[in-house]
Amino acid sequence: MTELRVAAAVCEAFPALAVAAVVAEGVRGDAPWPETEPLLSGLEAAAAEGGWSPPAETDPPLATWHAAYRAFGTNPRRFRPSMDALARRLGKTGRLPRISPAVDAYNAVSVIHGIPSGALDLAAVSGDIDLRFAVPGDAFTPLGEPDTVEEARPGEVVYADAESVLTRHWNHRDSDRTKVTPGSTDVVFLLETVDPATGRKVQDQAIDQLTALLVPHAIHVTAHLLTPEHPTARLL
Repeated sequence: MTELRVAAAVCEAFPALAVAAVVAEGVRGDAPWPETEPLLSGLEAAAAEGGWSPPAETDPPLATWHAAYRAFGTNPRRFRPSMDALARRLGKTGRLPRISPAVDAYNAVSVIHGIPSGALDLAAVSGDIDLRFAVPGDAFTPLGEPDTVEEARPGEVVYADAESVLTRHWNHRDSDRTKVTPGSTDVVFLLETVDPATGRKVQDQAIDQLTALLVPHAIHVTAHLLTPEHPTARLL
């Protein structure tokens, strides 16, 4: 059994917070998903033709994330929210990464809806998962750097399990240990908002699209919503 919990202190600091946890069991990620490539190439074509551009820092969805990062002491121009970094990459290079079907799916959803999206391989998670403020001694191994160990800065928002930190600066960077690979079979996808105005509406649209992408390639898909009023969900 794995639970996802949002710490009371994080709920208090970010009262508009909503974390959607979409759990896909029995994922088949070792073959292409034909639904994802048209989304990625469509975004690239729109960027090339001028029909899409990265959100401005003053756009409310992104502005709320920049404000959240500053609230826990992180410079969002140095350590960007995940959807900000991904959108800027598309705007600069005209390309989105192709990593694996599941990762490509949530990357596409993230850019389309302008919402931070990520995923954890539940088989690699140790115990439960907490969204909390980092404390001294919190260790983190960055994605793609399995031999590197950092210490999260106390006070930054992190996802963490019983062993170590799973993301730094909330959703800026993932851990190598729990990365999603083509062999991952049980995965939790996280879609987050701190926007009190339109965040929940956009989040619902992103949940629907991601779920539709996952259903043909998983045995079972369920969605949970964590808020300050309901800060805990049982994932498996």
